[in-house]
Amino acid sequence: MPGRKTDLITLKVEPELAEIVNRMPNKSDFIRKAILSTLNNTCPLCQGTGVLTPQQRKHWEDFSAHHHVCRCGDCDAVHLSCDVGGQTDSSGEPQHDA
Repeated sequence: MPGRKTDLITLKVEPELAEIVNRMPNKSDFIRKAILSTLNNTCPLCQGTGVLTPQQRKHWEDFSAHHHVCRCGDCDAVHLSCDVGGQTDSSGEPQHDA
């Protein structure tokens, strides 16, 4: 980020991880990219905490009345599937009448 003022942050890691990161040619760039990647791939509901607040839990319960968590039969990814507008099979894929 040329020309931009930067802040310095520090974090504690295990000696083994420090050794690996210290061998990288540009550890600051790697750490920056890892943090941004993690933030971009964080659960939008819990925001990476892994825990829902009571308010989030209530919203989840309302949402899950017509949605469910399922696993894709093709790629094995866990995802949400909407029940509104049609039936779904065990993989969460809509069932179509023949």
